[in-house]
Amino acid sequence: MNLESQVRPYPTRRSLLRTAATAAIAAPLLSACVTGGKKDDGEAVAGGEKTADNPLGVKADAPLEVVVFKGGYGDEYAVKAEAQYTAKYPQAKVDHKGLQKVGEAIQPRFVAGNPPDVVDNTGAGRLDIATLVAANQVSDLAALLDAPAFDEPGRKVRDTLLPGVVEDGTFAGTTVALNFTYTVWGLWYSKPFFAEKGWAYPQTWADMLALCATIKKTGVAPWTYQGKYPEYINDPLLSMAAKTGGLDLIKAVDNLQPNAWKQDGLVQAATAFAELAGQGYIMSGSEALSHTEAQAAWCQRKAAFIPSGSWLESEQKGVAPAGFDMVMGAVPSLTASDKQPFAAVQAASSESFLVPAKAKNPAGGQEYLRILFSKASAKAFAEANSTLPAVAGATDGLTLSSGLGSVRDAVTAAGSGTFTYRFRTWYAPLAKAVDDATGELVNKRISPADWSTRIQKAADALAKDSTVQKYTR
Repeated sequence: MNLESQVRPYPTRRSLLRTAATAAIAAPLLSACVTGGKKDDGEAVAGGEKTADNPLGVKADAPLEVVVFKGGYGDEYAVKAEAQYTAKYPQAKVDHKGLQKVGEAIQPRFVAGNPPDVVDNTGAGRLDIATLVAANQVSDLAALLDAPAFDEPGRKVRDTLLPGVVEDGTFAGTTVALNFTYTVWGLWYSKPFFAEKGWAYPQTWADMLALCATIKKTGVAPWTYQGKYPEYINDPLLSMAAKTGGLDLIKAVDNLQPNAWKQDGLVQAATAFAELAGQGYIMSGSEALSHTEAQAAWCQRKAAFIPSGSWLESEQKGVAPAGFDMVMGAVPSLTASDKQPFAAVQAASSESFLVPAKAKNPAGGQEYLRILFSKASAKAFAEANSTLPAVAGATDGLTLSSGLGSVRDAVTAAGSGTFTYRFRTWYAPLAKAVDDATGELVNKRISPADWSTRIQKAADALAKDSTVQKYTR
């Protein structure tokens, strides 16, 4: 995503995808909702008759209002889905708003009780979904998930989505959001550069360290990272921990269990990254670099590896030289006895769509999402944005760029072995504590043991805070 279209101080695509860092915006919203806010501005329209062709009971002439984050993906994909909605319901007037500051625009409307029918709650300043859930401001999407897929006969909407998409939008057993894009995290490198040097991508951490020693001798830094935003280097560290300790490790972290951050898998992963820094395998000065600066240096072949999510190729358009052909690899396994295989990858959906609980046309809102999440809609999005949609099979038959092709291949290779942590979405303060501690770790200012202790302290404080709603998995 083109970050110039977004608002500081939320500068990273990674943060926009994964960290619910808008508590300051959401807090007054929650307070207002709990105390009642203003009087509702109108009532929801009565639904239409449910039929095979209208499984959600849309009233054919009811207006539909759609608010979409107009960032690096633009909003043309959303407009195309609206055109299909109008083709099916020609009497319905569709009001489209493409915005960059979605939260700022719709917060007062949630408070007033007159929100839009569909909201793409994405981008800088988006509203904290956990706060919206706690205030009962979002609709249960079960009817949509169980409705027939728009263009895949015999399949329900939920059956057309990639692994984890439904879970990513589920809070306390209720699915309240559907995310349209699918992000995978890993290590990026230039395939031609590695071929030219005769370097093979490592599948174990021992092989990684051996390769780093070889790379360093050539005058190229083995790694760089987006130092000002240490969440980027958190991803491979936490991916390694998840592979080492398995899904039980992830659940313990997300469920705020005592001593979760002191599990062997996490301490061992922290030790591995401390060793990476201790051996001098991270490019000097990386700590001071923004995401754009670090990625530009990597594109200039000043470093061999950089950690990032699958948006990187799109973000580096116009920066990466011709023939750079970046690809993403899975994070190497720590040992041969890891509980998850090398091919397992951290993946999660993003670009979050929801239907407000007080929407005037909730059936129309869910029907719009049924159209948006169709295979044809997702395929057109993938072609236009070089980004993997959350709909399975959407890239079938497409000629993909090197980066997107590698992401698709990684998801295919992982199969059911995709995983994700949810503490970032559920608990913004803990996410920040982890990021800060990892920044200190990879800059050799704290030890792995200190890293573990520091984060556990933050997790324990959160667990004891009765004002914070807790979630489990």
